[in-house]
Amino acid sequence: MTQGGHNSAGPASGLLLVISGPSGVGKTTITRQVVQRLDAVFSVSATTRPQTAADVAGRDYLFVDQRQFDHMLAAGELLEHATVFGRYSYGTPRGPVEAALAQGRVVLLEIDVQGALQIRRNLPDALLVFLLPPDDQTLLERLRKRGREDEKEISRRFAEAKKEIALARDSGAYDLFLVNKEVENCVQEVCKAARKRLQNGTD
Repeated sequence: MTQGGHNSAGPASGLLLVISGPSGVGKTTITRQVVQRLDAVFSVSATTRPQTAADVAGRDYLFVDQRQFDHMLAAGELLEHATVFGRYSYGTPRGPVEAALAQGRVVLLEIDVQGALQIRRNLPDALLVFLLPPDDQTLLERLRKRGREDEKEISRRFAEAKKEIALARDSGAYDLFLVNKEVENCVQEVCKAARKRLQNGTD
């Protein structure tokens, strides 16, 4: 189920930049650098998952309960939403994104493939980038190196990652696939694609 009725015409002077990729691929490191270099607005997702000690409310996520999330969804206040690992809901609040785009800003979303497919339908002018690991073994090593989960959870995330990569490739929704062998190269490629899209505008 997606939010319909959104007209993607309007003041398309900014750029919506979506970055997706499986757990352990290095999304957060890359998105933080891209935000700095493009002076972009990082869109903060709403989520029903519990806040951890490392999370800063309002910077990392907007933490809401399921009732609040369902209300936002029903009111058409989310550009996209997804249920991750069958447990927690995530969504992108529409208002701040549309306000920043109207000001000509680059707005960056770090979301999964489910959400990105909704963005592609609702805002077809968005630039969608998918980050890939160099190979399966590297992804597995990166997941282990994080030291956040036990081996069972790592195996589950690894299986989910492979499914997400296959879905992204098969969807035809992404403009660019980048293999994250070296962070700096990835950051440069994302920024180059965004600047090119901004210069060319929309057809």
